Amino acid sequence: MNTSKSILEKVRLSIVEGEPFSFDIKRDDLIDPIISGNKWRKLQYNLLKAEALSKFGILTFGGPFSNHLIATAKACSVAGLKSMAWVRGDELRSESNDTLKACAEYGMELVFISRSEYRKKDDVFFLKELASKFPDYYIVPEGGKSYYGVVGCQHILQETTNDYDHVYLAGGTGTTAAGVLLSASEKTKVHVVSALKGAFLQNDIQQLLRQVLNDENGVAYYLKHLVMINDGHFGGYARVNQELLDFINQVYADLGLKLDPIYTGKAVFAMVKDYNEGLIGPEDKVLFIHTGGLQGATTWKDELSFL
Repeated sequence: MNTSKSILEKVRLSIVEGEPFSFDIKRDDLIDPIISGNKWRKLQYNLLKAEALSKFGILTFGGPFSNHLIATAKACSVAGLKSMAWVRGDELRSESNDTLKACAEYGMELVFISRSEYRKKDDVFFLKELASKFPDYYIVPEGGKSYYGVVGCQHILQETTNDYDHVYLAGGTGTTAAGVLLSASEKTKVHVVSALKGAFLQNDIQQLLRQVLNDENGVAYYLKHLVMINDGHFGGYARVNQELLDFINQVYADLGLKLDPIYTGKAVFAMVKDYNEGLIGPEDKVLFIHTGGLQGATTWKDELSFL
């Protein structure tokens, strides 16, 4: 993939009261229509590792609407590797939705398993059993949540001026957040807007930092720069209301920027809320990282003006 397509844009977003909000956007959504945003960042070094180990393909995990699955399917197809996914929901088939259909069209073998079995996806013994059963496949955790995923995400800020007071991004597995924290400048606060209900994402980020650094003092240092936003999920994962949809449409009208309601729309909403509440100063330099995932917006195609 050509990451040079991920340009840095300077924008001014209209605010109801006061001066427009000026900030930069890292357009990782432009890397590829399918392997977009942080999906390529998290897959890049996992693919290289699979090739270095002479593996036949990639085996991974995901839900029925997973951006990670479709990105893995296409990335493996481009790289000349096979792909296999264990999908949550044994009632499903490859024809169940557009995401699964696309995965199958890219050559991904889909294995549909029960929700109880899917919960074993991070269990060490379960993974050892899978590795023994499929020795020619390199196993990548759900969402690319791995050491190599974090390493790939460190490149995002390295492609910018990297002198920001605030960086905002959406969070799902914490992998992108960990990579951004490791590469951010000392003055930067990294604001992660969790797409999921609950306050567990910081622990996931901490575990990933520990995996990469193997140094508790280093982990503590980087966590000081983390600002978790756990109340920006609009009721839970993939929960959406009219206020959020109207906001996404307004951003598109103002900037021509497409956001999805699951991740990036909620993250920009939280960033603008912080600006309106004075948590971002008028002279502060701010970056929003667009992590892609626009295929997830198609569920609301009748309510979003750009679909």
